[in-house]
Amino acid sequence: MGRKVAYDCDVLVIGGGIVGLSTAYAITRAAPGTRVTVLEKEPGPARHQTGRNSGVIHSGIYYRPNSLKARYAVRGAAEMVKFCAEYGIAHAVTGKLIVATEREELPRLHALVQRGRENGIPVRELGASQIAEYEPQVRGLAAIHVTTTGVCDFVGVARHLADASGAHIKYNAEVTQIDRRPDLGVAVRTTDGTITRARVLVNCAGLHCDAIARLTGDDPKMRIVPFRGEYYTLARPDLVHGLVYPVPDPAFPFLGVHLTRGIDGSVHIGPNAVPALAREGYDWRTVRPRELAETLTWPGSWRIARRHWRYGGGELHRSLSKTAFTNAVRRLLPAATPDDLIPATAGVRAQAVLRDGTLLDDFLIQESPRTVHVLNAPSPAATASLPIGREIAARALRSMTTT
Repeated sequence: MGRKVAYDCDVLVIGGGIVGLSTAYAITRAAPGTRVTVLEKEPGPARHQTGRNSGVIHSGIYYRPNSLKARYAVRGAAEMVKFCAEYGIAHAVTGKLIVATEREELPRLHALVQRGRENGIPVRELGASQIAEYEPQVRGLAAIHVTTTGVCDFVGVARHLADASGAHIKYNAEVTQIDRRPDLGVAVRTTDGTITRARVLVNCAGLHCDAIARLTGDDPKMRIVPFRGEYYTLARPDLVHGLVYPVPDPAFPFLGVHLTRGIDGSVHIGPNAVPALAREGYDWRTVRPRELAETLTWPGSWRIARRHWRYGGGELHRSLSKTAFTNAVRRLLPAATPDDLIPATAGVRAQAVLRDGTLLDDFLIQESPRTVHVLNAPSPAATASLPIGREIAARALRSMTTT
């Protein structure tokens, strides 16, 4: 390099969710002595996607064989259970049912059986009468039981990763400016005016990852289009013993309204998937005009709307009508009534969308000089966070040694 730079750290991670913290953890284990700093704009870790999901350790059954999602979810599920057990983090391996309630869903259910087997996941096929062995109140034409699915406290996992990483974690540190120079490194300014200099930058900013990529000077060729997932809590949790899912529509990366008994014994119902009016738009009242304009001016957003207006209309109807949401639940759980559904905390999915309207289905990690961008890491990223973190760490360390 032409001149020496006084680096504040070797690797600077933007984003204190479970993927960013797993990356920091993996770096310090793979290369002890590497100085890692994590910048998180919130006052604590895991405040967005990590802390606002159903807490499910996914088996990997849904994902295309040999895709990053399939490989990392299958591996990550086993590792997450072991990690939680080793460090005393609340978890349970409950298994789950995927239930077909309509005849047209049966071919998709059978396809999932085959996909599960290709991904090395133990699956048991059930007839209608066998569903009651696992869930007496659930009704369907057929189902499959996936034994490796579970639940855990992902926020607890993130906190442990933060504590054990040895990284310097700065909260309330929102990034406002990035100066990347391939021959020197990266300098990042936060809202308080502090500048942090690093050899390599890792972008794990989740809902804001595309904006961070643009700050570095890179064109990610996608946009994050936020979809809010709304949840209810079941007033009669004894109606559900474990996890119950519908057969997903393969045209969408969403899994549909499902039933999840959490580690605290409560049962979450949801989520649906409706457009959010802000990147952190956890209700209809939260509108951020600049972020909404970014979504509306992205050609992919309109192409999604034209292509999937019927599906989207149903999701909006369920968002605005508790009765409609209840009817969706009753397909799986006939005993449910509107009075059983108590509003709960919503989440927002950071969904990457291409210019042509393609909803990216797999994880997306891109590299550029002195930078690693994680541009699509929604569910099952929490499940897969340990192997994902190792992959990102390997790329960051490689970038540090080749520049």
